[in-house]
Amino acid sequence: MEIRTAALLGAGGIGSYMVWGLSEALGPNFCVIADGARAARLRTSGLTINQKHYPLNVKTAQEAAGCDLLIVAVKHYSLEGALDAIRTAVGPRTIVISLLNGIDSEEILATAIGEEHLVWSMIRFSVQRSGGEASFDPTAAEGLFFGEREGEKTPRILALERFFAQTRIRAQAVPDIVAAQWRKLLINVSGNLPQAVFGVGYGAYFDSEHIAAIRVRLQEEVQRTAAALGVALELPDPAKAVFSKTARFSTLQDLD
Repeated sequence: MEIRTAALLGAGGIGSYMVWGLSEALGPNFCVIADGARAARLRTSGLTINQKHYPLNVKTAQEAAGCDLLIVAVKHYSLEGALDAIRTAVGPRTIVISLLNGIDSEEILATAIGEEHLVWSMIRFSVQRSGGEASFDPTAAEGLFFGEREGEKTPRILALERFFAQTRIRAQAVPDIVAAQWRKLLINVSGNLPQAVFGVGYGAYFDSEHIAAIRVRLQEEVQRTAAALGVALELPDPAKAVFSKTARFSTLQDLD
């Protein structure tokens, strides 16, 4: 099994990392799926990533049908509306990875295309968007994590490892991808959402006892929920800062 063609559905913040990492490596074998006015805009304007312009190979879902790899990077609230396009793009041998936040996008996709197409995945990556431009530090990106739901090292996992090794995307297979998704959910629920509610940067978790306490309570709630579903989560060190104090996570960026 070899992956030679890849398509991206969702050219937003996370999608920009895929465009940056795959465009040069794959050339015409990489495309962005879009239609209507959005397709026209992407064809005309492309994307500006880290101050470099990237023209895009834009295709409809029908034109991209049968791609070896489909990367789904739409917002979670757009997933249901994208299912028809996903059904169209997926061929008999297409591998699908979802980069959506949360822990249920694979289950939603499975109802539309069948679980046999899905490789469970998640991405740890911080991007800043301003207008039509995206910026990030590729050396700081933890990158893409993927694996079979039950942890086995199947031929398609090996194929994904070989594929991403030829690109600029940081990617690795992990034995317990479900637990990794829950760890990311814990970070998003406790780190992303309070920022959006209070309109504050990442530094507020360290210079405000009030916001720090809310963060810890949310972490504990995710931990209890995961435990009820058989997933053990360790809480992060509340004193350890991972991002810059001025970082504004994706939900707050959307509100901005």
